[in-house]
Amino acid sequence: MRLNKRLLLSGASVLAIMAVVSSALVINHQQASAAGTSGSTFAALTVVGDTTLGGVHAGTPGTGNQVRPETDHSPQIPNANVKNLPAPPTTNPNPAGRAVTVINQGEKGFNGLSHADQRNAGTGDYVNTQFSLEPPDQGLCVGQGFVMESVNNALAVYSTKGTLLSGPTANSQFFQLAPEIIRTTGVAGPFISDPKCIYDYQTQRWFMTELEQDNGANPGATGRSFQLIAVSQTSNPTGTWTIFKFDTTDDGLNGTPSNPGCPCFGDQPLIGADSNGFYITTNEFGDGFNGAQVYAVAKQKLADAALHASSLPLVVHIDAGPALLPFGGTSYSLQPDVRSPGDHDGDDSDNQAAEHGIEYFMSALQFGNPGYEVLDNRIAIWGLINTRSLNSSTPSLSLQVKVIGSETYGEPNNMNQKDGNKPLATQLGEPLEQIQSNDDRMNQVVFAQGNLWGALNTIIGDGTRTGIAFFKVRPTWSHGTLNAHMVKQDYIAVAGNNVAYPSVAVTSGDQGVIAFTLVGPNYYPSAAYIRVDDRGIFGKVHVAGAGAGPDDGFTGYVSEGGNGAGRWGDYSAGVAAPDGTVWVANEYIPNTPRTLLANWGTFITHVATNTDD
Repeated sequence: MRLNKRLLLSGASVLAIMAVVSSALVINHQQASAAGTSGSTFAALTVVGDTTLGGVHAGTPGTGNQVRPETDHSPQIPNANVKNLPAPPTTNPNPAGRAVTVINQGEKGFNGLSHADQRNAGTGDYVNTQFSLEPPDQGLCVGQGFVMESVNNALAVYSTKGTLLSGPTANSQFFQLAPEIIRTTGVAGPFISDPKCIYDYQTQRWFMTELEQDNGANPGATGRSFQLIAVSQTSNPTGTWTIFKFDTTDDGLNGTPSNPGCPCFGDQPLIGADSNGFYITTNEFGDGFNGAQVYAVAKQKLADAALHASSLPLVVHIDAGPALLPFGGTSYSLQPDVRSPGDHDGDDSDNQAAEHGIEYFMSALQFGNPGYEVLDNRIAIWGLINTRSLNSSTPSLSLQVKVIGSETYGEPNNMNQKDGNKPLATQLGEPLEQIQSNDDRMNQVVFAQGNLWGALNTIIGDGTRTGIAFFKVRPTWSHGTLNAHMVKQDYIAVAGNNVAYPSVAVTSGDQGVIAFTLVGPNYYPSAAYIRVDDRGIFGKVHVAGAGAGPDDGFTGYVSEGGNGAGRWGDYSAGVAAPDGTVWVANEYIPNTPRTLLANWGTFITHVATNTDD
């Protein structure tokens, strides 16, 4: 789900427990003060039950009702109290275009889930109960010879050769929720969105998350919001899973804190893990925007609870929203780091800090303040320390943030695409839609060899094109205080065209790729990547999945409630494997059967990192 992050809180109270020194801020969490301390609480984890993905099935054709594109819930609220900001940048970045090469699609990967798969997923009582949805939010995880992909509200498991082993399964069915819509009665179930997944090599378990708003018309609907977590009981994702959930309504009921403007829901959950914990961040929306929320739970305890649910770990909840107010706005989209295999523990200058466990996060700072309406040149590095305490009965965590200077980036505009066969546009009598490039929030972050690797969408050139800004940052610690410096930064651009929605996948050997969508006057929406290593970005842009036509989905057309620009994937996905290869998944337009309302698909790419194409 995409929600506009350009929102500021005016007059919001800063956390009671924090200290601001230069550009560093600390938020402490201890069990003894959790219940009464602003900014930190415990969330109660409950068990929903056990589930499986089911066998391979083709689904049933149909169109039926559609979900309109998710709307921006956040109004523009300027922050008039910001002082002493550095001079904002005034010129868009204008990087040189990189050469493009189209590689043999069959050699590098295979088609993943498509709109037709997602629309027709489900068996038994879930047949023909899926909405048509755009954009495809992407989840990808790989391990033990399996590739698992979850896109919007469907999931599937493949072999590493691309053979479908399970699914497509409706996520409502997998999470044991009421169907999205029973078309014979019009009864709608809970709203779910934003799937993410990780295969964890330490526990040898699969973790999958999804947000839920239990606001359907189904019997027993509570109207509350939850974070769902599914954990496999073995290393085989086609086996049995256990489902957990915790409440994110934050209205003071059901053990939640009483946050401003709530009842709320936690939008766009993002996940990561270190040796000790499993981490989820959300953007909290109610009547207004409360900013980023951080949730931490003991990873091994969660895996154990999937088998023995009699003992459930506590979920530590930290409100990180006000932490960046001194720098211009409310924090948003904190991307937890995902560890490359072999990089579960931090490689830090402060051995004591690393010994006690650290999970890192990265985020952007482009808040839309006067002078910063479009461009910014700062990013934030976050460190959650003492994560080892999650394994105890008294977790005690401290969240710190360091703001550092960066290359210029800014919120991009809609992207043009190559014209072609567009049956929906023709039927509606409208011109071909553009494609939305969303905004410049931080995308997937990887921790490898002591460095954080991340990237985001950015405006480039005269403002008509979208590019990607890449960052490699080294976090360090001195006497328990977080510091960070920029190691590498660069841009990705293709002359006259657009690249957007990056995911970084890097091995423990500092080799990998940045995957993204390539689209423009010369390219149908395509799945592409470029190589990166310890020296930075290098080589050509490789098109792994060449688009077979333009995006022609319902969200861009005025008669279907759009504004002329179709929704595209809010994010892509990438993951490193122990064998030194990487896997990435991106939205593109495949040459496969479409539905009436949309034609998007995904392409899963497998890349060896020790060679160039």
